[in-house]
Amino acid sequence: MYKIETHLHTTHVSKCGKMTAKEIVDAYKAAGFDALIVTDHYNRTTYDYLGIDPASKTDRIRPFLDGYKHVKEEGEKQGIKVFMGAELRFDECENDYLFYGWDLDILSDPEDVFRMGIARFAPIARSQGCLIVQAHPYRDGCTPAIACYLDGVEVINPNPRHNSRNERALEYAQQFGLLMTSGSDCHRPEDVARGGIITQRMPSDSMEMMRLIRSRRFELIGK
Repeated sequence: MYKIETHLHTTHVSKCGKMTAKEIVDAYKAAGFDALIVTDHYNRTTYDYLGIDPASKTDRIRPFLDGYKHVKEEGEKQGIKVFMGAELRFDECENDYLFYGWDLDILSDPEDVFRMGIARFAPIARSQGCLIVQAHPYRDGCTPAIACYLDGVEVINPNPRHNSRNERALEYAQQFGLLMTSGSDCHRPEDVARGGIITQRMPSDSMEMMRLIRSRRFELIGK
């Protein structure tokens, strides 16, 4: 059995992240986890934090991946698998969407993505086989997206600084037959290993990790 974190942020990319790659891997290894999905925030606040104009003509996706790359390098040293993800936020509202199984092209133009909104973005993502899971849809400031734009819902988010109203997220996922995930939403040491999934097989790469989530063949940590 393998324990996998599905939702975490690094200080290298996310303004609200307080842990370095080494701190993250050290903590999760001590907690008995086997793999991590790095889901740094992909939004305007992040690009401001990185000092990058999202409408510029420079390479705007690779700096966003710095957190993932640092964690992956540290994970390789310590025997923990690390997969690429993101947590998207569009200009239209405060909702956040965990994004799995994507290639660089789909997020290469942040200005365009931010302006799309979930209704425009979801069909594009779906055509490329990507997976969209709404994070903490009932947290203050968030609302559940229309179900047809989602593949899943994060039904367990135990972040200690927010009331994510997980029971309502569970009801929403059940009502519309959406897949369900659990994630720690890790930003700080006290968040480590509060959520995640348990699987019987270890994916080989980020795309296979997405397919595992899509398969629903896992158990939720914190259930």
